[in-house]
Amino acid sequence: MTTDDLSGMGPLVARLGRAGQRLRHADQARPWVLDTAVVVLVFLMFCLPDLLHAIGAIRGDGDGPRRLRLAFTRLPAVGMLALQAGLVLPLLWRRRAPAVAFGAVTAVFVVQWSLGAALRADVALFVALYSLALHGRLGQLPWACAVMAGALGLVAARVSAAVPVWDALFFLLSTATAALALGLMIRIRRAQLAGLRDRAARLEIERDQRGRLAVAAERARVAREMHDIVGHNLSVIITLADAGAYATAASPERGKEALHLIGDTGRQALSELRRVLGVLREADGPRGEPELSPQPGLTDIDALCEGVRAAGLEVVYRTAGDVDALDSGVQLTVYRIVQEALTNTLKHAGAGARANLAIVVEDARLTITVQDSGPPAPAGRPGTANEEGHGLVGMRERAALYGGHISAGPAGPGWTVRAALDLAPEGGAR
Repeated sequence: MTTDDLSGMGPLVARLGRAGQRLRHADQARPWVLDTAVVVLVFLMFCLPDLLHAIGAIRGDGDGPRRLRLAFTRLPAVGMLALQAGLVLPLLWRRRAPAVAFGAVTAVFVVQWSLGAALRADVALFVALYSLALHGRLGQLPWACAVMAGALGLVAARVSAAVPVWDALFFLLSTATAALALGLMIRIRRAQLAGLRDRAARLEIERDQRGRLAVAAERARVAREMHDIVGHNLSVIITLADAGAYATAASPERGKEALHLIGDTGRQALSELRRVLGVLREADGPRGEPELSPQPGLTDIDALCEGVRAAGLEVVYRTAGDVDALDSGVQLTVYRIVQEALTNTLKHAGAGARANLAIVVEDARLTITVQDSGPPAPAGRPGTANEEGHGLVGMRERAALYGGHISAGPAGPGWTVRAALDLAPEGGAR
């Protein structure tokens, strides 16, 4: 067979596959149609010729050897029709109750051969055995095979006058074995296909679940970024607005300076928001691609401190260790933790307070400490004694990415936030 012949078989195989699929769907919708068709086919192919012979429509000596015909009992048409019905009609239940159908067919088969009659409808016994192997319980097959062997032994004994017993047994048992093997083969094939379909369905569900988890993780990441950007800059803007409102009456120049700082802070927040939201938009081509800028790192902490100082919070910032060697992921985490801690200090301690910021790298460990002096007023730190906002939760999530932890609590009149990150390869970002 040439390559052209093989390529020409492709559409034929595809059409046959589609036809088989349509037949399976039709059979699932109306299973009785196929069962009835099998019974009708067996009747037309194997029962009708015997009936025609019995009523004398077709007679002759060309049926077979004379000694073989003399070994069998001739039945009247009514008796033959009754036996054929007993052999064929149980096949209507061959899929719904295969064991019952096999038992009924076997019983009629034994009765028929006990009378010494031979019918072409005996093929129903092999169809019943095939159906039992395909649709029945596997535990029923041993006794079915034993009953089948006994029934076929009876047939071999009856035809021994014309055919040697062992030759007859070999032919009959080979036919039964073929029917049994065909049923088991199709059953195994269907089980394999069902397993493959089930596995494909599970893989599709797992793929969808992984997609949903990835979307949820990305949403959580964007939510943390949005919280850090909006929370920090809005805190600075609100503090500057309050300070500008008080300073306008006494010193218009200070109020004007506060307004300029509010504008700068707002533009910075807007730029960061555009950067975060830009990656969520699908590009429409070269002109639709968002303009991206690097994520903030340790070098941006100086600018962060300057913005907080402009809002009235005094910040003392120091570093120790090789902080420049940190990768970008660690630097972003450090920046966001520091941003959230200074924002909380500005929000709760207010302008006029003092904050000490220290970032220390020792071997494979990084420590961040933000300690403030507390609010200047004796009223105490508002809103932090018994509540924990989303900011502290976000800091803990960021620290957990690097095997770290966050501790926050009062220290004297002020408040202290400590974060420890593990920079070892097994605890760092992958």
